[in-house]
Amino acid sequence: MHNKTFVAVAAGLCLAALPALTGCGSGGTVKATDAKTVTLVSHDSWAVSKNVLEDFEKRSGYKVRVLKDGDAGQAVNKALLTKDNPQGDVLFGVDNTLLSRALDNGLFQPYRAKDSALVLPPYRVDQDRHRVTPVDTGDICVNYDKAYFSEHKLTPPRTFADLADPRYKNLLVTENAATSSPGLGFLLGSAAKFGDDRWPDYWKKLKANGVKVVDGWEQAYYQEFSGSSEGRKAGGDRPLVVSYASSPPAEVIYAKKRPATAPTGVSAGTCFRQTEYAGLLSNARNAKGGKALLDFLLSREFQDDMPLNMFVYPVRKGAQVPPEFVKYGPQAADPQILAPDKIAADRDQWVKTWTSLVLK
Repeated sequence: MHNKTFVAVAAGLCLAALPALTGCGSGGTVKATDAKTVTLVSHDSWAVSKNVLEDFEKRSGYKVRVLKDGDAGQAVNKALLTKDNPQGDVLFGVDNTLLSRALDNGLFQPYRAKDSALVLPPYRVDQDRHRVTPVDTGDICVNYDKAYFSEHKLTPPRTFADLADPRYKNLLVTENAATSSPGLGFLLGSAAKFGDDRWPDYWKKLKANGVKVVDGWEQAYYQEFSGSSEGRKAGGDRPLVVSYASSPPAEVIYAKKRPATAPTGVSAGTCFRQTEYAGLLSNARNAKGGKALLDFLLSREFQDDMPLNMFVYPVRKGAQVPPEFVKYGPQAADPQILAPDKIAADRDQWVKTWTSLVLK
């Protein structure tokens, strides 16, 4: 979901860092033309435990080749540009903010994945055609640096409206809604909260209150945010960042010395629910292998393995949620949600309006 590159430091993961011909599994480098190779195109945050992927490769007979292509927006855009001659067989990482663009442009062919009936009802879409398979979900939320707010004896913001309060002037960094999935999610969350008529005025207030906009999540979280371990080293001076509800548990799990409590918190009234999907590309060369891979993404083995690799929640009924998530990064109780047809109808104009208000 969205450049959550905590996964890059996780021991025991198989990360396909070489973008062209790296097999993520026991087979090492494989040829793209190999009939027993299935190619997954994804954003940069794809990760899976080595033993879990090896088990799939052994059972299915396919070697998995992974091509990472930037953040979710970049991956989807490139997939659309190469639709007639795709880079791979399956695209993972198109989320609900971008789904209509992919479906309307014929990016995927229908396939109903095995165990799709076990997907929790809130995450099911396209039920008549099954062009995409839900894989994971999470909440885009403002995170705050607990130490900063304690030191300054300042109560962290709780809601979207709080962020425009002068008490939080020059404290927030967010991602560009035109180039970043979490940035777009935060924009959509504000539109859901304030409505078509009021969200532009809200962003005018945020701009007047000193919101900083950067290109993507990595820059925002690892360079600008004072609450992340990397941000502190980089001299980050923004104690508020648009990130994920699952970011605090990642700070705990990957700390050199695990703290008793997470150093960061979540402003629960700023969350927008995001769901990611995978689909069989319309002109996939290995459609049979792609279908097997989609079945795997929805399997209990993968769904149980996924949270601590990509820091997202499973969508399969009965899949395990790590205790660290329950303790440090629970899902938002009342996130903002927008219907897919509403996103499809208004997203591009909202981004255009946002760009003119905030970046010019």
